[in-house]
Amino acid sequence: MRAALIVIAGTAIALSACSPSTPPRADSTAPVVAPGKPGEIAKTLSPSEAATAVPGPTANAADVTYVQDMIVHHKQAVDMVVLVPSRAESATLKSLASRIKDAQGPEIQYMTAWLQEQGQRVPDHHAIHTGMPGMATPEQMDALKAASGKEFDMLFLQLMINHHLGAIKMSEQVLIKGSHTKIEELANEVSVEQATEIRRMQEMQAG
Repeated sequence: MRAALIVIAGTAIALSACSPSTPPRADSTAPVVAPGKPGEIAKTLSPSEAATAVPGPTANAADVTYVQDMIVHHKQAVDMVVLVPSRAESATLKSLASRIKDAQGPEIQYMTAWLQEQGQRVPDHHAIHTGMPGMATPEQMDALKAASGKEFDMLFLQLMINHHLGAIKMSEQVLIKGSHTKIEELANEVSVEQATEIRRMQEMQAG
């Protein structure tokens, strides 16, 4: 998926004189500049190229795989945060865990509904996640469940930071390979949300 396209000089905006509610329309002959990926130069697109250079309402395999995998990814994060109230020592960590649960629970519901709308399989809670970025191993989850106090806090932060980094990596991949507008929006939200939480957790580690 691409960043927003920028219509450059010479764009004519056509407005209907008799219908003020009609949205503005960019003249079809206007050149369009598509920002390049990091380290790449921008490209000037023809109107026909620009028409297919932005995300649309049609999903591709990358979108579906991302959503299926992210449901499994989010569910493990929820499994981790539900351990916090009875095991963590830090009040700040408990507050952060609550925010993670409040954010990821609704996202799971959203992604589940999206898959159902697309007629795609919804993964069950403990679907296989071999090779999925950031996922804690069964042994790491067992260690987290067995820990308490400061030991729990530090292990939770270590695992959740890695978990969030994995989610960001997955989101970056679908932003390149996916095609559905809603999944682009979701991936951007996940990236921003989890990058913010990573900074908070790193501050807690340092403190």
